[in-house]
This record gives sequence, C-alpha cells and structure tokens, in this order.
Amino acid sequence: MAGVLVAAPRTTDIRIKEVRHSYENYMYRTPIKFGGTVLDRVTLINVDVVVALPNGKTQRGFGSMPLGNIWAYPSKTMSYDETLGAMKELADRIRKITADYNETAHPVDINHVLEPAYLKAAAEISKKLKEPIPKLATLVVASAFDAAIHDAFGKIHNRSTYATYGPDLMAHDLSHYLGKEFKGEYLQQYVNKTPKPAMPLYHLVGAVDPVFPEEVKKPVGDGLPEHLAEWIVYSGLTHIKIKLNGEDLKWDLERILAVNKVAEATQAKRKVAKWYYSLDFNEKCPNVGYLIDMLRQLKQKSPAGFERIQYIEQPTKRDLKADRANVMHEAAKLRPVVIDESLTELESLLLAREMGYTGAALKACKGQAQALLMAAAAQKFKMFLCVQDLTCPGASLIHSAGIAAHVPTVAAIEANSRQYCPAANKGWDKKFPGMFDIRDGLCRTSQILKLGLGAVA
Repeated sequence: MAGVLVAAPRTTDIRIKEVRHSYENYMYRTPIKFGGTVLDRVTLINVDVVVALPNGKTQRGFGSMPLGNIWAYPSKTMSYDETLGAMKELADRIRKITADYNETAHPVDINHVLEPAYLKAAAEISKKLKEPIPKLATLVVASAFDAAIHDAFGKIHNRSTYATYGPDLMAHDLSHYLGKEFKGEYLQQYVNKTPKPAMPLYHLVGAVDPVFPEEVKKPVGDGLPEHLAEWIVYSGLTHIKIKLNGEDLKWDLERILAVNKVAEATQAKRKVAKWYYSLDFNEKCPNVGYLIDMLRQLKQKSPAGFERIQYIEQPTKRDLKADRANVMHEAAKLRPVVIDESLTELESLLLAREMGYTGAALKACKGQAQALLMAAAAQKFKMFLCVQDLTCPGASLIHSAGIAAHVPTVAAIEANSRQYCPAANKGWDKKFPGMFDIRDGLCRTSQILKLGLGAVA
C-alpha cells in the first residue's frame, strides 16, 4: 500500500510503525442461541500497534474484538472451526497490509484507504473456501486493528479518541466519505467529546435462556442469577432484549408474553413502573408479513407488553439487494425497525432507508471509523440509533460502550458478556466496576475517561 496518499501530510497525522495480533479463547458460562445456532465459546482477537507522528513521537494503541464467526460468517457448508480459521487467516493478511502502509494520515483515512485492500485479501482467501468470506466478517476481523490505531491516535494527542474528529485533526470533511450533502460538516459535529455519565443497560434473554425458575434444569451455581426474575432484581433491569426464532410465530409470541409476565410480576415487587423491550429476530423472519402479524397479535394479547417495545432488529435477510420485496414501511409504523447485519457501508444504509427501515444498529465490531461515519449519516437522516455488542468482554465492551456513550442520540447500551462470558471480564471488572457489575440498571459510562478509547492507559 506504499504510495497511496489520502491527503497532503499534516503534522498531526500518524504513521503505523508496528502491528501485532494474538488470540484469547473462552468458554461461555451458559450457551447463547441466535440465528438458529447455539454457541458456547468465543475467540477474541487482540491487536497492539505502535504509531508515530512526523516529529518522531511514538505511542502504543490496543484494540480487541470477539471474532463472532457464527454471526459474521454464517455457513451451512463450513464448520465453526473452518469459518474461524478463515477469519484468522484473514487477520494475518490484514496485519501485514496494515503494517505495510507507510503513509501518514488520520485513522479514519487510514481505514478508508485500507478497507478495499482488506476486502481484496478476503476475496483471495475465499478462492479456496467452500463459501466466500462475507464483507461483514472482514469488517469484524479488521475492527480490532482499526480500534488499536484510533486508540493510539487519541493517546498521542493526549485526548480521548472521541475528541479527535474535528478539522484540527481531520484532513477531510464528511463529504469525502458520505457525499456532497455533508459538505462543510465534520465528524465531531455528530460525536460528543465526553461520554454520557450513565446509560441504561439492555439485558439479553437468549432463545435458550431460562425465563421461569422451573426452566433451570442444571444450575450453573456460580453465584450469578439463573433465570430472568433473578437477573431483573440482581441488575436492577429496565431494558430487556428478547431473542426470537423468526420461524415459529406461535413460539415467538409466547416467548414475548412469557418475558413480559415475569417482568411485570418482578417489576411490581420492585415498584418499577416503566421498562422497555427490544426484539431481535437475527434476520430469521420469512417475510415482513410475519413480523406485522406477530406484532398485531401481541398488541391484542398484551397491549402493555406491545407498548414496551422500543425497537426491532433486522427481522428479515441481511442481503437487502436480494430481498427487496421485504420493505418495512408498514412495520415501522408500529415500531422502529433497525438494520444490523445489513449495515456494512453507506450504500446499505441508504438502501435500508429506501426500504422503510427507520433505524440502524451501530457496532464496534464493524470498526470505529465505520460506526461513527454511519452514526453521522443516521443522525443527519433522523434515524433511530442503537448500539449492539457482540457479547463483547473486556476492552471490546469499553469500546462498544464508548460508542454508545459518545453518540448523542443513542439511549441505551447492550452489554451481555456479564451474562455469558464473565471469565473474560476478570481484571476489567475491577478497573471499571460500574461497567461490568450492574446493580441499578445503569452502565457507568462516566468511567470511560482515559486517553484514547479509554480501556488501556
């Protein structure tokens, strides 16, 4: 990539000097089911970089992310180990591409230039695979490298990464990335320099998680809650995300009603009058009619339960171009409908708007640069925004929560590693107690105050 210029060199720009990556493996405390697959483990990719300013000053940066291959690289012909192996091979290529980039630039511009090379590497590796590496999987692998570079950039300028998106440090306004209607606007206009002090936590009820006490067949016995009512009390929950099947309307409806029944009884004891749900189908609904029918039945059976739904995630297939018939205009009149798996670039956001989607789910695992650019576009278009994680533990949760805490219109945080993978949070929970041990329903994002992305000093 040497010789590819993104703008005239600036004294504030960085050059990448070193790039290293490694992995950590963890078993889940309890399995999680999504997209029809039950998952019991996670592999984290950790990235360390060293960057330098033109004056020779150097700085380290760190990024981490679950590889999430079941979500990012779903396959009916390749095993878990095969898709994970393909993503690891891609990580090796991305490390080399990133290390070989010799120009100085802002991290957003570095990612803007390198992403096509990352995608080309994925395509080359895919030639020998049963199924090609999806763009989403490429973004997930690259996200930890992008995070490390952004982290180092903030630190080398002695500020939060979220305060590095103005004209003093960026060579381009947003029109360079998002089109002429953004001319004269900078990313900083859509990103707060300081985090919100606290944000409501969205707790996940997975498709195989016990809702009622009698559903606990084999207690984990580690001192953490075993079923939904215990979690509501333990964490002081006011926001609950419900994973659904999408292929069995009766089951989905009964699942929501069951969660609502437990929540109503438990919140009454706690004297809590207001709480919220989000619904996540992981693109399994056969069509939009399924979603509308289910929502109407829910409203009839439980008007209060229906009213508690804040938004709905990705009800139908992630490939919007191949699924143009499933427009969301009528469904979005009932509740905001957001894209998640579909959101891989500006084009998909614009297509989603055209198809009736009214919101977008931002994810750190798609890259810091992409998440914030999509946040800016969505705010400009007055779309509903939420931030979802990928069962992110440790530094990756700090990163994900940081995005939620610095994007003005995001109102809540999803953070479910405390449920499924607390082992990966050990050490981090001592440094950031209000981020990992939630007792009043709030994630203390005021603790994201260190330089860079805020996870590692």
